[in-house]
Amino acid sequence: MLKQIVNGRILTPNGWLEGGSVIIEDNKIKAVSNIDLHIVDAEIIDAKGCYVVPGGIDMHTHGGGGRDFIEGSEDAFRAAVNAHMKHGTTTIYPTLSSSTIPTIEAACQACEKLMAEKDSPVLGLHIEGSYINPKQAGAQNPVLIKTPLAEEYEPLLDKYSCIKRWDEAPELQGSVEFITACRKHGVLTALTCTRATYEDVVAAHDAGLSHAAHFYNAMPVVYKEHEFKVPGTVESVYALQDMTVEVIADGIHVPPVMLQVVYQIKGVEKTALITDSLAYAASEGNVSSEPSVILEDGVCKLADHSALAGSIATMDTLIRTCIQKAEIPMIDVFRMASETPAKIMGIYDRKGSIEEGKDADIMMFNDDINLTYVMQMGHEVTNELQ
Repeated sequence: MLKQIVNGRILTPNGWLEGGSVIIEDNKIKAVSNIDLHIVDAEIIDAKGCYVVPGGIDMHTHGGGGRDFIEGSEDAFRAAVNAHMKHGTTTIYPTLSSSTIPTIEAACQACEKLMAEKDSPVLGLHIEGSYINPKQAGAQNPVLIKTPLAEEYEPLLDKYSCIKRWDEAPELQGSVEFITACRKHGVLTALTCTRATYEDVVAAHDAGLSHAAHFYNAMPVVYKEHEFKVPGTVESVYALQDMTVEVIADGIHVPPVMLQVVYQIKGVEKTALITDSLAYAASEGNVSSEPSVILEDGVCKLADHSALAGSIATMDTLIRTCIQKAEIPMIDVFRMASETPAKIMGIYDRKGSIEEGKDADIMMFNDDINLTYVMQMGHEVTNELQ
């Protein structure tokens, strides 16, 4: 059946299109037209003047709807994914924090089952840990933190093609070998939870690492050793112009002025928005079940207030924060929520923009940047159009 979105401001790769329409057939965008004459027998979706933009792509999220992907069950995966879809995420890469091998395998099996389903929003698994710096581990289980072990990661990479991304701290022994192995399997590597020096970052980059996870969080900025300034991991990533970054754009993990700085330096082509959300995102629960973590000031913190533990943000929150608080141009914010992560994850041939032949993943926002409509692969998820 044909569907036609009319009366909206449509974001296309060439900019905003007003007075046009998006024609959808099954799970694909059949056409983007500069006219909005109603098609006979098509279901007409009146956008009510809203912004019609590509669906959000979250390449770093640990859970939502009260469930965590580390549970490794199909039920937990579905609950978290469905919770995020209602807030605009139409493509998702479930993320595991530091885990045991059996936990990783269980998550891989759940992930592969969901990926095999028709029109699935799940396109792969993201592993964050256990190869991180224990001094930057935040809420991750210190017992599970270690240096990269080939006897662990190589069998997993060989067995599970669902693993699309694996993060690590470049200063660890065995880092280059790990990056090389991931690259051989087509797996994106990113630096995370690190105290990497400029030399560490360059060595990792030369081996194939191309991305920085939750930029500014769990990594040092410039610091002083005796009388000398030393570039932190942040400045090292800035210095490597082709490296991409992702930011937890909730305005708390990265304050609005710093979001603006990242945008000014890295630009829309190199900056992706992520939630890095925990189970309490898109959830009615307001108290963490983890005794080491508390929910306070709209964010998850370690109970001793020594560090942030994770966000409760959703895709629509990220977009609203960047537009209204960081004052980043709206068109670029929508691109950082969709186009840029699609390009980083290698799926821009089918996701990340509204154009003929691509998947019918669409969000709509009103003038107050409130989410009013979500379509995932041609299926209506949320409709609050008034």
